[in-house]
Amino acid sequence: MKSFFQLCIVLFSAGILAQDIMVHDPVVAKQGDTYYLFCTGNGISSYSSKDLKDWKKEPAVFQQKPTWTDSVVPNFKNHIWAPDISFHNGKYYLYYSVSSFGKNTSAIGVATNTTLDATDANYKWEDAGIVVQSVPNRDMWNAIDPNLIFDENNTPWLSFGSFWEGLKLVKLSKDLKSVAKPEEWHTLARRGRDFKIPDNDPGNGALEAPFIFKKNGYYYLFLSWDLCCRGKESTYKIVVGRSKKVMGPYLDQNGKSLVNGGGTLVLEGNKNWYGLGHNSTYNFDGNDYLFFHAYDAQDNGKPKLKVLELQWDEELWPKIDKDYLD
Repeated sequence: MKSFFQLCIVLFSAGILAQDIMVHDPVVAKQGDTYYLFCTGNGISSYSSKDLKDWKKEPAVFQQKPTWTDSVVPNFKNHIWAPDISFHNGKYYLYYSVSSFGKNTSAIGVATNTTLDATDANYKWEDAGIVVQSVPNRDMWNAIDPNLIFDENNTPWLSFGSFWEGLKLVKLSKDLKSVAKPEEWHTLARRGRDFKIPDNDPGNGALEAPFIFKKNGYYYLFLSWDLCCRGKESTYKIVVGRSKKVMGPYLDQNGKSLVNGGGTLVLEGNKNWYGLGHNSTYNFDGNDYLFFHAYDAQDNGKPKLKVLELQWDEELWPKIDKDYLD
């Protein structure tokens, strides 16, 4: 087996950018000279920055909850999870999650806008409703944590999921607002689940938050293992696999399929950060970045934004400087 040092993406501690805003599940797009960050929050929280260091609060995407949400989660409170932002054919597509915690009573919706600048006269989010929905005791997957990816043929795919029978990939229609017909589905990753657990229980195969990043002829599937959202009890960590095809199979550095529980560790917590995860990965102006949230041990386990700059060695597998979160 090759050493972990031989198979790595080098994440230099010098590339770490200081962050102090509280976020869960950050995703980012750049318009002009400004970065726009979207994250879990009331109506989908939003921030802007010129340098990835200093962040300004922007208006929430939805001042009022989308009209369809009560049909999925009765009396939905407009606390929307895990968005995903992409730009395609002159429009921004913002996918988002509506769910009940610990249940697969969930749906992924999408909204579009021609600009991310809230001061622009053309700024207006237009909601297109449900893209995909999961129903307890019908589906053994959970329609949350979306991520849009285009393959080498410019075909759109949506990855998503948490717990149950794993992370899924579904082909989208050309308008990016619905599942393509005929339907094409794939399982990307899963972990062992006790067969005695009821179907409506998320189970003990803790994984979620897929994000697919295309680089160097590979599709890299980043995902989060273990438990988020528990402050000092959080055990979140980021793992990765890669594939030559968007639908997989995704293998870790030892050649184990992520469908069979494989995954190469990228990041995990330490004494200063209880856990970290739900990452997104981008190339901005020739540099690759990893965005994620981490639970601050020095601040009562609050979730903070972290950004790391990525560099790649010849073997193209991840490795982290163990001092990066000191």
